[in-house]
Amino acid sequence: MVHRSSKQVSKKILAGVTVLCAIVIGIALGLSLAATSNIKNQENFVELAPALPTKILDSNGALITEFSADEKRELVSLNELPRHLINAVLSREDPDFYTHKGFSIRGIARALYGMVTGRMLGGGSTITQQIAGSLYTDRTERTVGRKLRELWWALQMERRYTKNEILEIYLNYVYMGPGTFGVEAASKYFFGHSAKEITLAEAAVLVIQLSSPSRYNPLNNPNHAMDRQKAVLDRMVDFGYATAEEAKASFDEYWANFDYTRASVAAYYHREDAAPWFSEYVRRELEDMMYGSMDYYRDGYTVMTTLDLKQQEAAVRLMAEGLEKANKEYAASSRRRLDRAEQTYIPVVNLLSLYFDMEGVRSTSNAQHRQRTVSQYTKTINPVVDLASLAFGIQDLKEITAAGFESLKRAAAENVVEGALVTIENDTGYISALVGGSRYDESNQLIRATQGKVMPGSAFKPLYYSAAIDSRKFTPSSLIYDIPMVFHNEDGTPYIPLNFRGEWKGPVLFYYALAHSMNVPSLKVLDGIGFDAAIDRASALLGIENEEVRRRTFPRVYPMGLGIISVAPIQIARGFAVFANQGRDVTPIAIRSVEDRNGRIVLDPERDVRQKQRRLRNNAQVISPQNAYIMTSILKKTVEIGTLSSGSGWGSKFTFKDEEGNRYHIPAAGKTGTTQNWSDAWAVGYTPYYTTAIWFGFDKPGNSLGLSLTGATLAGPIWGDFMREIHQGRPYREFVKPSSGIIDVTVCAKSGLLRTAACSEGSVTLPFLDKTQPSQYCDLHGENARRLPSENYLQTNNLTIHGGLDADSLTGDLRMPVLSLDLPSGVGDFDLNLQPSGAEESEPFTLPAPSYEPEPPAYNPLLE
Repeated sequence: MVHRSSKQVSKKILAGVTVLCAIVIGIALGLSLAATSNIKNQENFVELAPALPTKILDSNGALITEFSADEKRELVSLNELPRHLINAVLSREDPDFYTHKGFSIRGIARALYGMVTGRMLGGGSTITQQIAGSLYTDRTERTVGRKLRELWWALQMERRYTKNEILEIYLNYVYMGPGTFGVEAASKYFFGHSAKEITLAEAAVLVIQLSSPSRYNPLNNPNHAMDRQKAVLDRMVDFGYATAEEAKASFDEYWANFDYTRASVAAYYHREDAAPWFSEYVRRELEDMMYGSMDYYRDGYTVMTTLDLKQQEAAVRLMAEGLEKANKEYAASSRRRLDRAEQTYIPVVNLLSLYFDMEGVRSTSNAQHRQRTVSQYTKTINPVVDLASLAFGIQDLKEITAAGFESLKRAAAENVVEGALVTIENDTGYISALVGGSRYDESNQLIRATQGKVMPGSAFKPLYYSAAIDSRKFTPSSLIYDIPMVFHNEDGTPYIPLNFRGEWKGPVLFYYALAHSMNVPSLKVLDGIGFDAAIDRASALLGIENEEVRRRTFPRVYPMGLGIISVAPIQIARGFAVFANQGRDVTPIAIRSVEDRNGRIVLDPERDVRQKQRRLRNNAQVISPQNAYIMTSILKKTVEIGTLSSGSGWGSKFTFKDEEGNRYHIPAAGKTGTTQNWSDAWAVGYTPYYTTAIWFGFDKPGNSLGLSLTGATLAGPIWGDFMREIHQGRPYREFVKPSSGIIDVTVCAKSGLLRTAACSEGSVTLPFLDKTQPSQYCDLHGENARRLPSENYLQTNNLTIHGGLDADSLTGDLRMPVLSLDLPSGVGDFDLNLQPSGAEESEPFTLPAPSYEPEPPAYNPLLE
């Protein structure tokens, strides 16, 4: 045994001597090579470009998030780091760093002695060798050849870089724990602050990560870390880098405040994201912009974006409140509908089944059946399936049942109300806030604000109202009748629209019809200008240039006029922002510029957008400034007296105080929208500063929010609250009025003609395109005033229809006369004379006619 042991020792000594000789030879060779001018001239070092995350910054330079692969690294300059951190590294890793030439004979000898004796005395590599090995060799390779290559590169680095440069590379490059590289990233991960603020004890914790990040991770192994940290501090005291009192005080303070409950998870998964929906939108934009070998996960770009984090925080908070309200109300209304059905029909069915002894007919509600099924599965079936699959090794059984259960859960999730918000700065097109849905996670990444294709409802109407103004067939004071009306599509099929809650107002002015979202007057406007003019104007405002997309987006049928199309919220926001921007093009942008790690601009999307707008010249004017101003004036009425008045607090949400306590009011304009079946609720509005579009609805078409959740009652208040928050502290600003081409005229609020002293129903001042303003005086008030036939109609109890029709005939070929103000007054029942072609005259049948109600003193938000 003794002989065998001495033989093994001899072998180890021989191996050690061999390695030492090889190293000495390698050193000599390296020194000789380093001295040759030929090598100096032809050396080609690998450029030191460690993987860095891409930083996403908001418009004020605040960090939103970082995009990285599996490495978290932040570069820091050596002269920014505290001296005690540098001293801790040197005392633990390489005390002779500033005196050796890249290698340490004493370190090599110590490592060889440890290898021969089997004792762990530390490695023999200097800091230069460690970083050279990491950069130019595979440190997992445990061979003499690898050590020689490492040594050679260490000598080259010593010639190429100063000692401080080598140390700075080392402190920024080395692996220091779960997904972190370099002292800056490691300090933020372990301690929550920069390495520039690191304490003595924290510096010792970072240093021990260099030798074994897993073993000495304080989050996983606090006891091991504590012992090793104490050893580093003692060594620093021995070298005179700190006093014993300083080391002990820092050590005690660190562990007194240590969080023993925190788990150690890779830094990548701990990254913060202040605006995940916006960040994902930016990431997708970067994918489209970057080319070649550009990699935003590793190349360390800095992306300057348009987001305002303060606005984003308000958007997320208020949308969360709106979604909570919507889902609670939707769930409650669904239960009420089911309860009414169950209370009315289920008892009758069950009574009949009992009376006639038909057991198979006995019924329970679908809701009760689903609830019992899910409960039975989760409490009884699922545990048995799990046990059986484990006991008998039937993995497929578990997978199949799990898939079925997931399908059940997805079906339930389809009944969740979703929402989206997007805010655009009118002057620049900057997207300053963006919310894409209820939450952002692996299963919910559809950015509804930009990707969602949903029906805008009445929020679409202003787009073709704008075309009507330019047609000069309509003015803000044009008189239009809000009465039951039949419209014929191009293929001859009839369409009979209804107003919200089936109410009719009779004669109304153009601006009033839009402010109160009246359907029949709006379709009369569409009918008056034609589909081509309406589609052309809507396409221009929404930014739709492709002819095929236009064709798919705008069906040439009258329901299009009520917003039965598919657009994204950002498109609607863009259209309204054009109104706010004096008719000029507004291109929504999220990325202003992208800089590489050296601060050089490599992508400049904002410059590209501005250059394109300059090239367009006059074509950048989507609509005229005069048209934009008139539309803004009309849409201001929506906020003052129409469907957005409640959401805006009847103007109070846009009233502010300046520094001296003086009140001022920032003007606002907008429109709500509620689609058929109450499936979507919108609020879109703007000030001279910003435009915001808000949508609530379902990802799966067909569900209804319920009568109580409309654009006015759900989206409107959120819009008003959000717009108030983002305008706090902003000075007064008015919408710009063109210097020419606009005439302001005061007209009678009833007739739309020039106001007289006899006009007792109020007046309104409206802007008109020059030469379209009314020239006649009101003839509805005074001694010789004429009466509108619709006044009598609205006071009758029945709507009489002649022509031998039954209810089904209304879907046939109907012809509808246009009312004229010249009809005689005193008409009793209002004779619509709806008669199919070729039908014989017969006894009329009657339909109930809605009664007229005076305009309430304060706008009821349900009247949309």
